[in-house]
Amino acid sequence: MAANVMEIYGSKVFNEHVMKERLPSATYKSLKNTLHKGAPLDIEVANVVASVMKRWAMELGATHYTHWFQPLTGITSEKHDGFVSPVGDGTAIMEFSGKELVRGEPDASSFPSGGLRATCEARGYTAWDPTSYAFVKDDVLCIPTAFVSYTGEALDKKTPLLRSMNALSNQAIRILKLFGKDVDYVSTTVGPEQEYFLIKKEDYEARQDLILTGRTLFGAPSAKGQELEEHYFGVIRPEVSEFMKDLDEELWKLGIPAKTKHNEVAPCQHELAPIFDTTNVAIDHNLLTMEMMKKIAPKYGLVCLQHEKPFEGVNGSGKHNNWSMSTTHENLLDPGDTPMENLQFLVFLAAVIKAVDEYADLLRTSVATPGNDHRLGANEAPPAIISIFVGEELEAVIDAIASDSPYAGPVKMKMDLGVDVLPKFSKDTTDRNRTSPFAFTGNKFEFRMPGSAENLSDANTILNTAVAKELKGYADELEGAEDFTSAVIALVKRTIRDHRRVIFNGNGYTAEWEEEAAKRGLPNKKNTPAALPALIAPKNIQLMEEFGVLTKVEMESRYEVEMEHYSKIINIEALTMLEMARKQLLPAVNSYMSELANTAASKLAVSENISVRSETKTLTKLSADADAMSDAIDTLQDAVDATKALPSEADKAVAFHDNVLPAMDALRAAADDAETICGEDYWPLPSYSKMLYYV
Repeated sequence: MAANVMEIYGSKVFNEHVMKERLPSATYKSLKNTLHKGAPLDIEVANVVASVMKRWAMELGATHYTHWFQPLTGITSEKHDGFVSPVGDGTAIMEFSGKELVRGEPDASSFPSGGLRATCEARGYTAWDPTSYAFVKDDVLCIPTAFVSYTGEALDKKTPLLRSMNALSNQAIRILKLFGKDVDYVSTTVGPEQEYFLIKKEDYEARQDLILTGRTLFGAPSAKGQELEEHYFGVIRPEVSEFMKDLDEELWKLGIPAKTKHNEVAPCQHELAPIFDTTNVAIDHNLLTMEMMKKIAPKYGLVCLQHEKPFEGVNGSGKHNNWSMSTTHENLLDPGDTPMENLQFLVFLAAVIKAVDEYADLLRTSVATPGNDHRLGANEAPPAIISIFVGEELEAVIDAIASDSPYAGPVKMKMDLGVDVLPKFSKDTTDRNRTSPFAFTGNKFEFRMPGSAENLSDANTILNTAVAKELKGYADELEGAEDFTSAVIALVKRTIRDHRRVIFNGNGYTAEWEEEAAKRGLPNKKNTPAALPALIAPKNIQLMEEFGVLTKVEMESRYEVEMEHYSKIINIEALTMLEMARKQLLPAVNSYMSELANTAASKLAVSENISVRSETKTLTKLSADADAMSDAIDTLQDAVDATKALPSEADKAVAFHDNVLPAMDALRAAADDAETICGEDYWPLPSYSKMLYYV
């Protein structure tokens, strides 16, 4: 198998190995300059690349090509164009030009744009991202691209991400130059851990809520949940193991470095983790991974659920974003082995701490979705408060810096006497804190807040830009310093003193932490409508505009899109609940009550002395539940109607959260209670115990 893995790995990817092998040397050299140094791509070079890429793709069975992009829906989109081009004599040739490789013109009118485009303004452009390799999928050559409007506004997730990566690189290069290092580019890297559920296809197909919304809107708890803690890292079910093997193979063909797979905490829940890669490539790979999971699961009689909370009462699914900054030679978040490396590390660490503290509100928007609202703060994921975990040893260093006191390491040292006495500390002494939203784990930060269904572009765009902002401030200050070392130490000390409040190593799940965070002045936006206004806060718009990542208009458009998206999701869930309750659940309860009433009447017909106490008790309980369901249906319908009549998207989103969700909860509570009493043959939905514990 090992030899086979090496053979198939990247076999469907137009990677540098293929380029070097197939492209003329001058073309390859020019393209490599574009890939690694951001040099513009000459059209003649593009023509040669396109010709070779087409021939390579056709050898793999491709008949079409597509510009594969990420509109503001967050998922991927593709329009397939054939290579075939008819000629006058009734035959055809296969064509693909450099212009078609570099730029496409898909219709932009029907994607969410938050007012950036009117329906009549249909034209949009896709532009090749040559740093993310083209690949063949389903006999189609897929070219990863950015997506912008006819007038140049970013209509996608990738464009601002690429801009943010360049912004961070430019400022990090300035800092490294001060440390005597001359580098061409600083990359941000990400390793996204993907959690997901697998359930039986037949159970999925029997539940309209799963089909339409991705989560169970009804469902009484199973007698057994995750309390025995036996599923995490447990033996993998045979059909799940076969699915995982097949998935690995397909991902490896696409050059996706799938590395780790295991059972997660909740029953039916699993995780796949890749090796880290450059941020835009890692995100492209993650979106492909999600697509392949959904595509492969039905081959094994399964369906892959990627919603953040498919089942109440057991853990939901996240997507941990392991983020770092690197040159070709070093990880800038690695503490290093020498005092000078240690000082460089402290500068980059301080920049991240300051960035996360100052832009916590904006970072929170990147994980604000209706699905993720079910996870955050629910004792299974970090709270909605953003704080940083650094571990005991690093916190001791930070405390010593902030308080001007000796570092209580192996040898007591004063922190401000010069670089030679800065302490060394090893990178593997940090424990892992599962309750922290932003945890330092040795040589990277693990941002644990994103939900499993999310496109990680938003989180990384904000993180990159915020860190770029702080590095720029540092570089501006340090480039004019008379004594560089003293200036660096003073800067690190000041940053840590000013932003110490965001560092918290304790249990983020406790009520005490909420109180403590409030005293520290840390924001705590518990739901999506409360979090999203940060997108249009002046300081956050200023940040994005300063680095050319997003304009004020583009930020406002994203606010509109996300607010509207929240309302649409809750509206779909509410309407699905109403339909299921009216057409499936109430009729089921009434049928079972009719059966019970008939049984009681039959018994009494035989003899008035026969007891009908059990039927009467059950009928009384079910009748109360049926009345509660009926009332809750009316309340929910009224709440939905009133909310949809509101004038603005912001008003609607807030009302969906404040008024519609509680009405949905009330309907669910009544229905779930009825499920525990109703006869199994009558209840139309597969139960939690059946879905979570299939054999």
